[in-house]
Amino acid sequence: MEQLRIVVGSDKAGYQHKEALAADLRSSAAVSSVTDVGVDAHGDVVYPQVALMAARLVGVGEADRALLVCHTGLGVAIAANKVRGIRAVTAHDPLSVRHAVLHNNAQILALGQGVIGIGLARELVQQWLTYRFETTSSAAAKIAVITDFENRHGGCHAH
Repeated sequence: MEQLRIVVGSDKAGYQHKEALAADLRSSAAVSSVTDVGVDAHGDVVYPQVALMAARLVGVGEADRALLVCHTGLGVAIAANKVRGIRAVTAHDPLSVRHAVLHNNAQILALGQGVIGIGLARELVQQWLTYRFETTSSAAAKIAVITDFENRHGGCHAH
């Protein structure tokens, strides 16, 4: 299986999980590189800035996936999804993580430090690394509908 280039990021509320998970990713044989877009231990950067920076790196092909952490995982996912072509999901259980990649071709996994402990977060990230979207699956046609809408309407409101 091809190694992945991963971007990690968090706000202050996700900093501890982000640091532990980034260390795990750096030592994983499934990962070729880890780019940390923030925050550091003293950082006051707000989560949308971190999520948008990570999503842009994935969107332009400088990274394959991103792992984002905030208090719930919700805010970073919402922000990342504003970048064209990005599919970010918040997931806190194995089935959701699996389906996020296999069925939804999500490139970004968002976790909530205030929602799950570091042990479960580590398990989910390790599983996440093993999944690849199958472009010939029945799910690919569904993702194509989303991509087509985004390309034609630029993320505008559906009418």
